[in-house]
Amino acid sequence: MDSRGKTEIVVQGIAASKGIAYGQVFLYLQSELEVPRYTVDPDKRMAEIARFEQALVTTRQQIAQVQQQVKRNLSEEEALIFDAHQMVLEDQALIGETIREFETSGLNIETCFNAVATRYIEAFAQIDDEYLRERAADIKDVTRRVLHVLLGQSAQNLSELVEKRIIIAVDVSPSEAASIDRSAALGIVTDGGSRTSHAVIVARSLKIPAVVGARDLTAKVQNGDWVVLDGYEGIVIVNPTQATLFRYGKIQEEKKTFENRLLAAVDQPAETLDGVRVTLRANIEKTDEVGLVKQYRGEGVGLYRTEFLFLNSHRVPDEEKQYEAYRTIVEGLAPAAVTIRTLDIGGDKPLPGDPHLIGPEANPFLGFRAIRMCLENPELFKNQLRAILRASAHGKVELMYPMISGAEELERANALLDEARAELRTRGQKYDEKMRVGTMIEIPSAALSADVLAEKCDFFSLGTNDLIQYLLAIDRGNNRIAHLYDPTHPAVLRVIKQVVDEAKAKKIKVSVCGEMAGDPIYAPLLLGLGIDELSMTPPLLPAVKFLIRNTKFSDAKKLAAEALKQTDPRKTYALIEAFYNERVKE
Repeated sequence: MDSRGKTEIVVQGIAASKGIAYGQVFLYLQSELEVPRYTVDPDKRMAEIARFEQALVTTRQQIAQVQQQVKRNLSEEEALIFDAHQMVLEDQALIGETIREFETSGLNIETCFNAVATRYIEAFAQIDDEYLRERAADIKDVTRRVLHVLLGQSAQNLSELVEKRIIIAVDVSPSEAASIDRSAALGIVTDGGSRTSHAVIVARSLKIPAVVGARDLTAKVQNGDWVVLDGYEGIVIVNPTQATLFRYGKIQEEKKTFENRLLAAVDQPAETLDGVRVTLRANIEKTDEVGLVKQYRGEGVGLYRTEFLFLNSHRVPDEEKQYEAYRTIVEGLAPAAVTIRTLDIGGDKPLPGDPHLIGPEANPFLGFRAIRMCLENPELFKNQLRAILRASAHGKVELMYPMISGAEELERANALLDEARAELRTRGQKYDEKMRVGTMIEIPSAALSADVLAEKCDFFSLGTNDLIQYLLAIDRGNNRIAHLYDPTHPAVLRVIKQVVDEAKAKKIKVSVCGEMAGDPIYAPLLLGLGIDELSMTPPLLPAVKFLIRNTKFSDAKKLAAEALKQTDPRKTYALIEAFYNERVKE
């Protein structure tokens, strides 16, 4: 028990923003909106639509004010969050569906808008990609704002936080996060959310710790309770004892020292102790992340996810808009290489500009998505291919296809790429004739036919997130089986080794751009298996580089050989964890 006679409670969540905080709880519980349901008289229906349109205008004005507030209090980069909110309000599919629902049902506009928005929120919440799932939070936040305006209510916010406290909430919307007083927040904890939630983005900007996924913590604490927030390990300790406080005081000192050591390695080359050079690149989604790549010394971009350009637009971006975005990134990072992945969108990621292009599917992860959708929509695909080719005239570009299942798809994609090249030649527009073209290996059939694929492309990039999910038949979003998702499963390591061997035989490079690449504990294992290049979220680069610089390549090869002999994933993980701990003394 602590000094106040209360029992210590330890809750495990997900580490989202580094740091340790100790303070009292500010419990933020947002009540659910009650949306009335009634039938609108036929002679008042035009007025009802006008009321909806006015609510959208008012909400746009509110969001613009919030955006200016964020720009003043945080930075221009954080204010860009609200561009996505404005795009939701301009989404013709969302607005059009709401009006059609109203015209069909005759129910009040609040009910219709809430029903349509809920369908969108549920669709995005099921997306496997963590960053894309956060689009559900954008739509949810905007929906609440519009409903508050329609109902004549004022939205709650966190501006009432005046004393230094640790915010604990079910979730924190972007608008609520924007209203946090930076001088009063010690840390943020949410029951739900992910590492890419807006609350986390704000926490990192404020340089305060954050933990997400601390299930039902809001039900276990009260305003004024004292807690320790560990943003390194994702732990929240309610009513900590004196022994716990003493231990965390020492941990805080050690972590600060270790972080300084990591940052000191940023400007050093990613080279093993026995002189083997490793390429470390960055995964990005938006043009404004070029600065982060430079800040953390990424050697270019190993994965640029182009779907965000499509998802953050109320219409499918044309060739010119895509070209400008790609050119901005390529020029910003020249002469370093930028690997641009073609559109990876599907049933789980509806296109706001054309929601009927794909349509709902019973099992979208095995459905009409990524390269499959692009091959069936050649003009849409060639628009993107031409834009990427044109960007290649401004720096070093590599093009990469997602979700290739075999040689036939790769050949069809390359044939359309040849058509795009011919069209640019006819126009007299420049592009890099020697642009390298690669394929992601994320489907078991692609991994098993790697020898054939290696003859038809210039490089492989292992998308370990999907590859592991498909290999082990595990939906990572399903809480009942998510624990079975295991990068150290013997099948996963054997498949990676097989793909690497086939690539080496054909003298093409192999990179990893999935979550495994950004976790320093796996870096020596991947190097030992023969991976040439690792690509990750920019802030993860220092930790991976630090480990590489404290590892011998010869030892990494021995580790991989030993790991391949194991049949129990737990023993494999114990091996790589011991290897990591020997080289990292925090």
